[in-house]
Amino acid sequence: LGAQAALRCGAGLVSLATRPEHVAAALVRLPEVMTLGVSSANQLMGVLARASVLVVGPGLGLAPWGRSLLSAAAQAKMPQVWDADALNLLSNADFKLASGSVITPHPGEAARLLGLSTAQVQADRPAAVRALVKKYSVVCVLKGAGTLIAGLNDELAVCDHGHLAMATAGLGDVLAGVIGALLAQGMTAYEAACLAVWLHARAGEQQGILGRGLAASDLIPAIRQLLEEHAPCTK
Repeated sequence: LGAQAALRCGAGLVSLATRPEHVAAALVRLPEVMTLGVSSANQLMGVLARASVLVVGPGLGLAPWGRSLLSAAAQAKMPQVWDADALNLLSNADFKLASGSVITPHPGEAARLLGLSTAQVQADRPAAVRALVKKYSVVCVLKGAGTLIAGLNDELAVCDHGHLAMATAGLGDVLAGVIGALLAQGMTAYEAACLAVWLHARAGEQQGILGRGLAASDLIPAIRQLLEEHAPCTK
């Protein structure tokens, strides 16, 4: 989902590094994406040498394979988006993220990163998101009702869009891919995070009003259209 969102939002050449046994399934789903089977950190470093932006976390897992690849990713000097299991692993590690990076925790992940309870995070979301920026020196998107985006220069934005139907699996992966695509097109981390959150929420509203059964992939065409309407590609 993250790769698909990045592709559809203008990232250009998108590569997907995954377990070797998952390559065939990924190619069936996304033939336009350069899918690569990676079994070691050394192999991943070769892939990263050709990349300008990295999205890491969705599908990573907590097993040694994921830990090894995340360690390699942390060494890459490029803007990165850390989501999902990358954040779960980060909560028990001492990685320094590259300049221009973004983390996208939900309240539970934010709580683990800060050593707090989820209730404490939710009780003062602005304080929590600012604490994450201070701790990791990156832009932070604290997801949830009224998603917050905090920057390194004390910026704080709130998204007042969204829909109850967005409480479904995979939407965070889509958001991470959109942020990655915008970073790849030259936006700053804060700009990319703010625009991606808005696009994601507005697409969720558009699709949510259609009724039950919203799937994460439903948002991707809507996000693509909204992006072209509000930040059109110039020739």
